[in-house]
Order: sequence, then C-alpha cells, then structure tokens
Amino acid sequence: QVCAQLCRRPCYCPWVPPRCPRGSPLVLDGCGCCKICARRLGEPCDFLHVCDQSQGLVCDYSAAPAGRGATCNFEDDEEGCEVNGRVYRDGEVFQPSCKIQCQCLDGGFNCIPLCQEDVRLPTPDCPYPRRVEIPGKCCPEWICEAQDQHLLRDARAVSPLVPYPCQEWGTEWSACSATCGVGFATRVSNQNRYCRLETQRRLCMVRPCPALPAAFPA
Repeated sequence: QVCAQLCRRPCYCPWVPPRCPRGSPLVLDGCGCCKICARRLGEPCDFLHVCDQSQGLVCDYSAAPAGRGATCNFEDDEEGCEVNGRVYRDGEVFQPSCKIQCQCLDGGFNCIPLCQEDVRLPTPDCPYPRRVEIPGKCCPEWICEAQDQHLLRDARAVSPLVPYPCQEWGTEWSACSATCGVGFATRVSNQNRYCRLETQRRLCMVRPCPALPAAFPA
C-alpha cells in the first residue's frame, strides 16, 4: 500500500537523464522507474531518492524526527570519509594523487606527502637551484642552473655527499595550520643526504570541516 501511494504508474521519466556530480552514479529511484543520481554520504534521502548502495550506504532514519530528514549513512554505522566524491571505509589507506597518501580515520582523514617538500639554498656548486616537474615522474626535482654545466657535473662527481659525519638535528612538527580540513605542519631538520638545514612540510588534519547543507531537490 505504501509503494502504491508513493509510486505512480505508469511512470514518466525525462528524456535526458540527469548529470550527476562526481562520485554519484546513475541508479533507479525507489520506485524502480527513473534514473536518478544516487545520494552520497551525509546527503538527504527518502524512499524515492536512494543512497549509493555500491558504497555501502543506506537511508538512515535513526536521527530523523517523525521519519523526515533522513540522511545517507553506512549500514552498520561504520565511520567513513568522503574524498573527491568517493567514500572510503574507516582505516582504509588511499592515494588521492601520486604526491600524497591518506588514511580514513574516525570520519576524517590524515595525509602525508610522498614528495619531499624541502627548500634548497644556493651553494657554490649550485648557485641557482630551481625545482621543476620532470615528465614521467610524480615528484618535482631540484636542478641547478649554471653557466658552465660541465663544472657543475664535475663538482657533483667530486663531492656527491657530505665528507664529514653528520649529527642529525631537527625541531618538533608545528601545530596544524588549519583548525579543520587539510592543513600543513612544518619543521626544520638536517636529516638529508647533504646534512643541510631545510624546511619540511607534511599534510595534517585536526578534524574534518562541517559539511555544508545539501540542497534537497524538489
């Protein structure tokens, strides 16, 4: 009886299917009639506007007064996080890009850079350091611009490493630069092959930012 009240027969669907946001697949609505965009984690849902079951989401009415205001949530109340339209399980490790690696933890995510964010100062053998993107490589690399490239190569061949024992030194990681969402933590350390002080950065997250209220379509 409930289905008969909510679902019209025969059903009428628009000629052109809707354009879905990234990470939201086209699925049949709750009446099994028209193609709609599946609702994602935290988005409003009801009998007609179904959640993305491929991500393990169901329409959660537990916090909805009088059966209204339900949202998409994990079936077993398992914590997860959504990044770029894709939902990851709690504890899952993923790479949004080749430059960072993240782990989903308690509804948020922690990330660390896979590329070294160092600062190279001018030296006699490298007076004009410059960081450039190398085709086929993910992380940018330092190159030395000098008038005489032969002298540069000879200097590298003679002293590729520090000729004396290096006593490692470094500061503690600073507080995260953002109070919510992804930010940066920095430190100064000489733990590198040249035993040279450099500023290092890594991604951090104190807590996820509150999600903006999603518009409920008519």
